[in-house]
Amino acid sequence: VQLVESGGGLVQPGGSLRLSCAASRFTFSGYSMSWYRQAPGKERELVATITSAGGTTNYADSVKGRFTISRDNAKNAVYLQMNSLKPDDTAVYYCNAHRYYSPGRSVDYWGQGTQVTVSS
Repeated sequence: VQLVESGGGLVQPGGSLRLSCAASRFTFSGYSMSWYRQAPGKERELVATITSAGGTTNYADSVKGRFTISRDNAKNAVYLQMNSLKPDDTAVYYCNAHRYYSPGRSVDYWGQGTQVTVSS
């Protein structure tokens, strides 16, 4: 199983970035996909989720209206378009694949993370 994030970097406040996560070695279309982030000294938090077929998305209140999650099951990829970035968005962003099988049984895969820094 492999999840590889890319697209992070340094951006000024108000700017945009698009993160990508390339998935391989598992049945991508069977998993819901999420982006999480972890800032220094803080716990990892859920940013956005998209269901396996892409029909439903959910966002943390802090990013609603600014971030958009999408996926391309033909390319085994998930994306996070981030607009109007703020310094508080600075964090390592992680791609997550999740599949629920039954109560108490689910599978999670994680990428290695990509750094996003919002600073002037």
